[in-house]
Amino acid sequence: MSHPTPDVYEQGKGMDAHNQVMREIRSRKEASYDPHEPTRVWLDEDNTPDGVKRSLTIILNTGGCRWARAGGCTMCGYVAESVDGGSVSHEALMDQIDVCLAHEAENGDEPADLIKIYTSGSFLDEREVGAESRKAIADTFADRERMVVESLPDFVDREKIADFIRHGVDTDVAIGLETATDRVRHDCVNKYFDFADFEDACAEAAAADAEAGGDADAGIKAYLLMKPPFLTESEAVADMIASVERCAGVEGCHTVSMNPCNVQRYTMVDDLYFEDGYRPPWLWSVAHVLRETVDVDAIVVSDPVGHGSDRGPHNCGECDDLVQKAIKDFDLRQDPSVFEQVSCECERTWEVVMERERSFNQPLTH
Repeated sequence: MSHPTPDVYEQGKGMDAHNQVMREIRSRKEASYDPHEPTRVWLDEDNTPDGVKRSLTIILNTGGCRWARAGGCTMCGYVAESVDGGSVSHEALMDQIDVCLAHEAENGDEPADLIKIYTSGSFLDEREVGAESRKAIADTFADRERMVVESLPDFVDREKIADFIRHGVDTDVAIGLETATDRVRHDCVNKYFDFADFEDACAEAAAADAEAGGDADAGIKAYLLMKPPFLTESEAVADMIASVERCAGVEGCHTVSMNPCNVQRYTMVDDLYFEDGYRPPWLWSVAHVLRETVDVDAIVVSDPVGHGSDRGPHNCGECDDLVQKAIKDFDLRQDPSVFEQVSCECERTWEVVMERERSFNQPLTH
């Protein structure tokens, strides 16, 4: 497994050109954020290995992803919402948890069975969330059924996962793999690690699962990026299908979440978008990948954030909500027949894009 060192994050493992551009783009940020308030919190439903669960999703406001501070991923603007200074105290993080619990009590009928915690970086990176805070958060949610925490593969180890499963809480680590293709991850996403590192993280989760002795389960949820910059629509679709299939074949990875790229502020994708060099993926592409991978040995879901907007995954504007609803239905039911309920004339335009778009003429349409 790759081990994070100052050289990795300061020099970017040979990705200096991308990182230099990204640092300049991120320097344009002027907003500041309260370290005692979470970035976001909401209630929803999610498909898990134990069925559909009511979920509380928390995005903690930390010092942000350390890779992003070196430059980071071409599409990710989440670090722009992070607290300045690079760290948040234990007390402030627990204040954020209290805000989230108050939101749940006010808006939910009962406590959610599933807790999902993200930091726009790595929850298991102790420079973002220290061991004291991690253990306190594990204690806070010890009465829930399942936890999902976000991390880069570097920071995944069985001892950290054990902080949660010792309470008898099933625990998943969500890893932003983006793609199973190393070249696409390195050159299009500007993410430093390899697929082998993801496999190592899955092995750590599997070891934690074995050591739990049946008291709780541990696993991996892979996050993939649908259509990073520099890929055509057809290349992106082919990469997603291959990536879903490859992830599903790794022991310990039970869920694959395909995230269609959206245009976030302070990113390279944002600059490309304003220069007419990038279009977010078609919702038809998302539906196509879900249909093509329905038989893999994993739960495959997608959450098209910002659907229907120019900066998010979209079709023609007339059918976007219907296709998004079908995708949401598929997430919960895993039944591809939901896509037979939607159709639109723009599907023919998407087919032409899939056939004719090339690297030199993309995006072929907006």
